[in-house]
Amino acid sequence: MCISKKTCPVPFDQQPLNEYFSLKTSWFFSWSTLNNYEYVKKIVSIFCFLFTLFMPFVLSIISNYSFPQILILDTFIVNIVLILIFIRLYLGWSYIIKRLVSATIFYEESGWYDGQIWIKSTESLTKDRLIGLYEVTPFIKRIQSSLIILLLSIILENLLYYLIK
Repeated sequence: MCISKKTCPVPFDQQPLNEYFSLKTSWFFSWSTLNNYEYVKKIVSIFCFLFTLFMPFVLSIISNYSFPQILILDTFIVNIVLILIFIRLYLGWSYIIKRLVSATIFYEESGWYDGQIWIKSTESLTKDRLIGLYEVTPFIKRIQSSLIILLLSIILENLLYYLIK
């Protein structure tokens, strides 16, 4: 999928399509490309892992609270960590989609001091925009939905925590 050097002076690793493929195959970003069942399964497994990881920490800090309050507090901490994970996912995919749909590409030839701008050809612009709109946009929408659900769960946890208190 590499564009030849004659038509594109951008280095291989900085071409938007190659950045997309490397992000799609990376360990961290690849699970946002899974089907819905596998995606939810991955989130639940990460949640369970973080929940058990933070439980001793919460128990060591808070000793005079009731068990439901401790569970809610642990869930709150895990949701904060999950929000940070989803923000990182969102930032990575939004960077890629901006480079895919943009008509110009900023790139560095050998270092930070010699940046150049390349104007995409019509063919590569069309291909990049199609990939951006039809492949990357669903990932971003899914991550946004997950962030909204996590934020709503944090609000619910706060309400539950103060109702139990």
